[in-house]
Amino acid sequence: MPVNGEETAPEGATTDRLAALENEGDIAADYLEELLDIADLDGDLDMDVEGDRAAVSIVGADLSQLVGANGEVLEALQELTRLAVYRETGERSRLMLDISGFRAERRAQLEELAAAKVAEVRESGAPVSLAPMSPFERKVVHDAVAEAGLVSESEGVEPRRHVVILPS
Repeated sequence: MPVNGEETAPEGATTDRLAALENEGDIAADYLEELLDIADLDGDLDMDVEGDRAAVSIVGADLSQLVGANGEVLEALQELTRLAVYRETGERSRLMLDISGFRAERRAQLEELAAAKVAEVRESGAPVSLAPMSPFERKVVHDAVAEAGLVSESEGVEPRRHVVILPS
């Protein structure tokens, strides 16, 4: 039901914000499509809005070279895509890029890791430090830890920034 004449959007976003996020996704998809053409790679693009950010996924036969060994190439492509969106909109983008399901799979692995480490913290009563992670990976862990009812914080500086899970 419309509120104050405005349609409601997911997570309290206004329809204007939703339209802006969809526009970010369109700009990103155009940029990535051009990149795929230049690199002569086949891939299908899927655009969505997840929470408060645009999300673009590229799926295709073998796109591992666009992911890199530990997602480094994916991170770089995400930043370049965010810059392309900024160039068009003048607004900083929080767009999330996934290629061949790498981030989705990594998210599931990190949620399992967080659950195991939360159990370890609860059992020992001592803080547990994890290995250094990318900002995306740290956010997934922080969210999983918060959902489990504990607190976590990031420590250190890039590229050694890591998550510490604290006892309650």
